Order: sequence, then structure tokens, then C-alpha cells
Amino acid sequence: MKIFLIGFMGCGKTTWSKKLAAHLGYDFIDLDHVLQDKVGMTIAEYFAAHGEEAFRKLESSILKDTEYPENTVISTGGGLPCFFNNLQWMNANGKTLYIKLSPKTLAERLENAKTERPVLRGKHGDELVAFITEKLAEREGFYMQAAHIINGIDLSVEKIEKALE
Repeated sequence: MKIFLIGFMGCGKTTWSKKLAAHLGYDFIDLDHVLQDKVGMTIAEYFAAHGEEAFRKLESSILKDTEYPENTVISTGGGLPCFFNNLQWMNANGKTLYIKLSPKTLAERLENAKTERPVLRGKHGDELVAFITEKLAEREGFYMQAAHIINGIDLSVEKIEKALE
């Protein structure tokens, strides 16, 4: 079975994908890392050099052209489900799970994140919450089309497993 974890940046897609894969004895693939390896630069560098449209097209082709082992947990980029029918493709080719969190919780996590997100540069406090609220409003309609939805607070691999049943 292929399991795609989706959600806004900072919701824990990569962390929980790794934990779920280890728990189930599945392979783990981080599509952001696949993309970076393919282009030889970070996502921020690619975005800056080629723009969002080129990035979204590349991201979609990597999603659809990657060879996935039969039992794999896949961590996706936050915007991936929102373009080029990517979410429909994921739903047709595996199980999708949306890790849902409030804008305030996401802002708290992103304020304390160890890795810098270029799109958030210079945004803090209320400005960060407002930015996330706006972006989440644009994306939530896509995220809610996931086959499974789980609250990201107090998450565990057991709760994720149960949500996927």
C-alpha cells in the first residue's frame, strides 16, 4: 500500500511519514528530497531561479513519475495537492491522509522550526498567523479531499494507523 501524507508546512508530514514507515516496516520517500536530488539545488533555490509555475510543474511530474515500492509512506510538499490534479492522482494510486492543524498551531511550530522556510522569511507573530490563515484557506478545499483526515494534535502512529482503516 502507498500512503501519501499531505498538509500545510509544519504539520509534521515528514516526521510522521518516517515514524509510520518504520512502524509498518514500509519504505519512506520524501518527495521534496527526490526533487532536490533531481535538480541539484534546494527547493528555495529552484523556486528563486525558475519561479513557482516551473516548480509546481516539476513537483507534479516527480510525484507522478517516481517509482514507489509497493509498501511506501510518502511525505509530500505542502502545496503539492493543490495543483495539476495531484490529489486526485494520489487518491487513485494510494491512500491519502491530511494532517490537519489550526493556523495558530502551525504558526507556533513554524516560529520554532530549525529549518528556514523562505516563504515565511520576516513573518512573525500575528503576521505569520495571518499569512498561514490566508494560505490555508486557499488550500483547505484540496486537503479536505484526502481519503482520510486526522487532527495533528497529540498524534501517534497508532492514531494514524487507525485513521487509515
